[in-house]
Amino acid sequence: MLALYTVSHLHTESKDTPTLRKLGIIGGMSWVSTATYYDRINRIVQRRAAPMASAPLLIESLDFCQLYALHEERDWQRAASVLIESARRLEGAGAQALIIGANSMHRLYDDVAASVDIPILHIAEYVGLAMKRAGKTNAALLGTRNVMTESFYRKRLVAHGINLLPPNMKYVEALDRIIYDELMVGKVTREAQRTLRTIITNKAQEGAEAIVLACTELDLIVDVDANVLPVFDSTRIHCEVAADWILEQEAEQ
Repeated sequence: MLALYTVSHLHTESKDTPTLRKLGIIGGMSWVSTATYYDRINRIVQRRAAPMASAPLLIESLDFCQLYALHEERDWQRAASVLIESARRLEGAGAQALIIGANSMHRLYDDVAASVDIPILHIAEYVGLAMKRAGKTNAALLGTRNVMTESFYRKRLVAHGINLLPPNMKYVEALDRIIYDELMVGKVTREAQRTLRTIITNKAQEGAEAIVLACTELDLIVDVDANVLPVFDSTRIHCEVAADWILEQEAEQ
């Protein structure tokens, strides 16, 4: 009788569980942030859908050695082929939408998006929307060198009416070292935490109204919820958007 009751009970519960869409994650850039994506997306879906719900995810964790220290255009072209192949594999495996689990790799977004027939949720697009809704129009962008100095990411925020402070090359060098030499291998130090606090304080003095953490590992050393300025964490925002999409509750772009 107990077994029959249990099966019947589970069947009744499943009727109340919403249908969840399957999301693909191009990950491994780094594995540290991919683990964060998996954890956060599942916690949000569980909270909103049902206590026993798990997010239907297809994750391809790429070998970051193939995608590290890209300098020449031919390096980026090679990286694009790696991400395109990954996107196609995930689509072929049944993913109904994709996310790229790295801010810097959104430099290749257009090429990857053109290679598949399913949507890819652009991280900077949703960061810009979140800032616009919060009424923040002047911010400092913190991330890897290419995110801070190139246009592919900045223009997405500017399109939402966000003015960005120019990058300070001293901070660019410091952040690049912390991100690649420490955070991407799972190393968190007090010195890195102090460096970020100093950078954020200086950005506030320079007139920034908000900080954009445009690196998926930076929340490891920045207190997002208690800081001198409002912090828009791209990882947290991307995970919320991913969960919204899975639950068919996504905000319109």
